[in-house]
Amino acid sequence: MLLRRVGIAIPASSASASLLPRRRALLLLPLPLLPHTGPPISSRPPFSAFAMATPPVAKKVPRQLVQHGDVRVDNYYWLRDDSRSDPDVLTYLRDENHYTATVMSDVKKLEDEIYAEIRARIKEDDIEAPLRKGQYYYYKRTLAGKEYVQHCRRLVPTDAPVTIYDVMPTGPNAPREHIILDENVKAEGHDYYSIGAFKVSSNGKLVAYAEDTKGDEIYTVYVIDAESGKYVGQPLQGITSDIEWAGDDYLVYVTMDIILRPDKVWLHMLGSDQSNDICLYHEKDDMFSLGLQASESKQYLFVESGSKNTSFIFYLDVSKQNKELVVLTPRIYGIDTTASHCGNHFYIKRRSEEFYNSELIACPLDNVAETTVLLPHRESVKIQDFQLFENHIAVYERQNGLPKVTAYRLPATGEPIGQLQGGQEIDFVDPAYDVEPEQSQFDSSVIRFHYSSMRTPPSVFDYDMDSGVSVLKKIDTVLGGFDASNYVTERKWAAASDGTQIPMTILYRNDRVNLDGSDPMLLYGYGSYEVCIDPSFGRSRFSLVDRGFIYVIAHIRGGGEMGRKWYEDGKLLNKRNTFTDFIACAEHLIGNKYCSKEKLCINGRSAGGLLMGAVLNMRPDLFKAAVAGVPFVDALTTMLDPTIPLTTSEWEEWGDPRKEEYYYYMKSYSPVDNVKAQAYPNILVTAGLNDPRVMYSEPAKYVAKLRELKTDDNLLLFKCELGAGHFSKSGRFEKLREDAFTYAFILKALGMAPKASL
Repeated sequence: MLLRRVGIAIPASSASASLLPRRRALLLLPLPLLPHTGPPISSRPPFSAFAMATPPVAKKVPRQLVQHGDVRVDNYYWLRDDSRSDPDVLTYLRDENHYTATVMSDVKKLEDEIYAEIRARIKEDDIEAPLRKGQYYYYKRTLAGKEYVQHCRRLVPTDAPVTIYDVMPTGPNAPREHIILDENVKAEGHDYYSIGAFKVSSNGKLVAYAEDTKGDEIYTVYVIDAESGKYVGQPLQGITSDIEWAGDDYLVYVTMDIILRPDKVWLHMLGSDQSNDICLYHEKDDMFSLGLQASESKQYLFVESGSKNTSFIFYLDVSKQNKELVVLTPRIYGIDTTASHCGNHFYIKRRSEEFYNSELIACPLDNVAETTVLLPHRESVKIQDFQLFENHIAVYERQNGLPKVTAYRLPATGEPIGQLQGGQEIDFVDPAYDVEPEQSQFDSSVIRFHYSSMRTPPSVFDYDMDSGVSVLKKIDTVLGGFDASNYVTERKWAAASDGTQIPMTILYRNDRVNLDGSDPMLLYGYGSYEVCIDPSFGRSRFSLVDRGFIYVIAHIRGGGEMGRKWYEDGKLLNKRNTFTDFIACAEHLIGNKYCSKEKLCINGRSAGGLLMGAVLNMRPDLFKAAVAGVPFVDALTTMLDPTIPLTTSEWEEWGDPRKEEYYYYMKSYSPVDNVKAQAYPNILVTAGLNDPRVMYSEPAKYVAKLRELKTDDNLLLFKCELGAGHFSKSGRFEKLREDAFTYAFILKALGMAPKASL
């Protein structure tokens, strides 16, 4: 519905992947419990005979980087290879991978055990909650032992009863299941495979899907006949995953420029050659990127051109023969808008410096300048999203750091539109949780949403906005004897250095911890792009929690959990608040006996990897081990180079270091620039060779400089996936291997790994 630039784990099929912040974390959330049945745990140093391998030493080729009269010497700049084919670079990366495998070989059995635990919690043969669209139920199916999903549908029986809570019939008399697309078949012969969009035409006859076989997030789009699977026309090459149907004969899609900035939106007529496609709009300002979304009514497409502070919208009327873009909201610096459509009105969420938590307005289709406020701006409530139905609107908000969903009835046709009144708020039971909108039927009174918490498995609910009744459509089965009552979730607050209260969400098993400072802990943080790291459920974490770990998410500034100001207070010249908030959370947890310095491990990915690098430079004494996944650690050098993907569009996030004030501020925290001769904790760093968001060379340079300068003998490991991108491997079980490897490293660093036979 809305054009989303941010959000954790939004499926690419329902959100604009090209507009997700490029240097962001993929939050890997915990899943159910399996009792630990492996070898006895013993306390010992993290080293063994296996760990005595000699680490690679990157050659030093000094390069002077000069800006504002300041000279930085980068000895490892040579590791950056835009073609990713330089033999010296690839040799170095392979040497690092070999060293890491050698050092970790003594805990390979533990890694395999953890992997088996995580996988054993998964019901491998399963289907998601079907959604009725037109004359079909659509859903995805997973098969035992298979890495990827099948996209399926069944006909709605002609004699099916009409109910509010629609149920797909099954059994021998039910309509046959038809597999539209089997990703397992398509993935054969590819080390990496991902479908970023799967869009069914309005008549249900055709499907357009976007395919990435490298992990570089540059897609090829195919159109197939939904019944036969036969290709229709030629594929569209080199585009983003933003595609939408404009009627049954046209596709609208977005392409990128040389620095991978989505800059052009195109109209494609089925059966024609891509070279004949019509460019509907070209965004020439390199601070702005394009995104594409369809209204829930499917009558309009919306093209948003947005930077970090400003966005404006065009619309396209799908029903019109002349398919052209029309301005909906003007381009005004500091005003950010997203839109959808219902009936005779456009609905717009608008943010500005005055209304920083957004207001919700509506305007008639025939007079977009005539606006009516539906929900006014409130200082304590952030409007995050909304979802439209024929007669209702569901508003997703945040208050006191927690999501809330409120349903309102829209005025009947012909009634004047005005401020929304009498909304029905949906109740949630956990002290902290995650709620995300799911695709719903536009002509229904039922809103579908996804709910989970740190101890509540992913659940899909249908909520009737007229009666206020919720029906659980599906809850993920968690195998291995999982019992939510064995776990405790808490919400605590830590005082930052300036007195700001920082929320934290805590998970632990009530029969495995002492809460006397002796328990091991994994503390996760992100804190960028206004992303909300809500405490959703994640299978993998329980392999630590069931071993007595406490798992904590620090909801630090730079994220969006506490509203827009929370984000503003952790970006640009306020970025150091993100790091000091995280340190304050760690100190609070230690001071309140949740853990000790000797047992505290930390984890962050992407921009959260920058967080890891910054706090390790600032307070290396505070942590026992750190995992920095695909970390954005060479921030200053990257943001000085507009030829690198995403740099220009992110000057409003980090600052433009071509300006002296931002240069010296970024230099004060950029991890690579602040590595120094001091003792560091045990560190694992990961990268993806094809990563378009954080170039593999950033973590590679970071590790090389750490090896050169650090004064300790603690572990420093670097693992680069040579056939993947920002989000690691693509298969659902392959991804679990990364979790198992990470947890084996943490247990090894803490001396909690079973002793290996030497």
